[in-house]
Amino acid sequence: MPTTSDLDSLLPGRVVTDPDIRAGYAVDAFPQARAIAPGEFTVVRARDRQDVVTTLRYAARHGIPVVPQGGRSSTTGSACAAPGAVVLSTERMSSMQIDPVERVAVVGPGVVNRDLKAAAAEHGLAYPPDPASSAMCTIGGNIATNAGGLCCVKYGVTADYVRGLEVVLPGGEVMRTGRRTAKGVAGYDLTGLFVGSEGTLGVVTEAVLRLVPAGDPPLTVLAVFPTLEATMAGVAALRDERHTPSLVELLDGASVDAVQAYGDYGFPLGAGGVLLVQSDRPGHAAQDVKEYAVSLTAAGATEVAVAEDRTEADLLLEGRRVLNPALRAKGDRFIEDVCVPLSRLGDLVLAVHEIAGLRGLEATCGGHAGDGNLHPCFFYDRTDPASVAAAEGAFDDLVRAAWALGGTLTGEHGIGQQKRPWLAEELGEPEVGRQRAIKAVFDPLGIMNPGRGIA
Repeated sequence: MPTTSDLDSLLPGRVVTDPDIRAGYAVDAFPQARAIAPGEFTVVRARDRQDVVTTLRYAARHGIPVVPQGGRSSTTGSACAAPGAVVLSTERMSSMQIDPVERVAVVGPGVVNRDLKAAAAEHGLAYPPDPASSAMCTIGGNIATNAGGLCCVKYGVTADYVRGLEVVLPGGEVMRTGRRTAKGVAGYDLTGLFVGSEGTLGVVTEAVLRLVPAGDPPLTVLAVFPTLEATMAGVAALRDERHTPSLVELLDGASVDAVQAYGDYGFPLGAGGVLLVQSDRPGHAAQDVKEYAVSLTAAGATEVAVAEDRTEADLLLEGRRVLNPALRAKGDRFIEDVCVPLSRLGDLVLAVHEIAGLRGLEATCGGHAGDGNLHPCFFYDRTDPASVAAAEGAFDDLVRAAWALGGTLTGEHGIGQQKRPWLAEELGEPEVGRQRAIKAVFDPLGIMNPGRGIA
């Protein structure tokens, strides 16, 4: 293991020596994370590309594992410290340049998602990927997991906006992928390879991101349904709309109750489900949300609220954005991230509650109804081995239910530590072998984020 003095001599002022501060880098937002002692790992807070180069060169020379880390908002354990590793934090690498003519942003990995959105908006542009954790998650982490978020139904995911990357490989070599131009097909798509790689190939030090013209300020419809079945009828009705909403979020009744227990966000207790729907179509947002309201009412909504301005729209959506902290306050939980074809979304929600009932657990189910990516949670008592075992069994049950519905075990959170036991079963051993061979091209020593994702 490297000593603090070894690295500090190479990176003066970058190595965290205070054990209390270092302890804050031990885990990410993975609920089952087990923090190791601060003395078992080293933290380097990089400020620029050269700091990353120096760290990875040192790590390769000594065969030391490296865990890239950004905003620590991952829920799968992909950024937790590992014994003997260097945690390489890029949160201070927050340079940002907006080119309004080319409609691109050139940013460091430590730029916070919401800050990039605000900077783009000053030029009448938008960066659409919108994780619920946008106030804290970083672009580097978004790239590592190919994050999606609330607006995927209309705008897609992070990969749709990454044109090029600067990456430092193990050993310190700097490579560039992709382009700054609108088009380009020179060579293999190595940019796409790094997006979603969870820090297992190298460390992103700069990204060229595509921006789009900003839509109108989004307006929101909140629709309350008496039953889960009626809620799913509402989702189906929205798929028939000519103009695609920019956001379709689902909260089942248990999720609504959890949010209201966390704070008063205006949701009714005891609902079967809630849908939050937005439009930002230029010149037509107000018209769209009124049409959505009519469709949702016809589908069975008992209450429909339509925002008349941006302030009301943001207030209606705030209850969705606090869902994760509300569920964290509810108790210990396993968080899923399964994605199924839209036509099977209702079957997935029903499966969540059926599995919970059979296992004797409480469950919530909410997420991105517009693209079939939901985040069910199973709650358990960590002091009760039987309850822990039931939750672990429910987690496995739901992964298999998603597969049976034609889905996948992760839509946007990545594999991390959490989902490694299922990865080979979804991909197949030959595919796992091919992907590990690709990893070996970039990381022949196997030091990049070992034990996470495909690594």
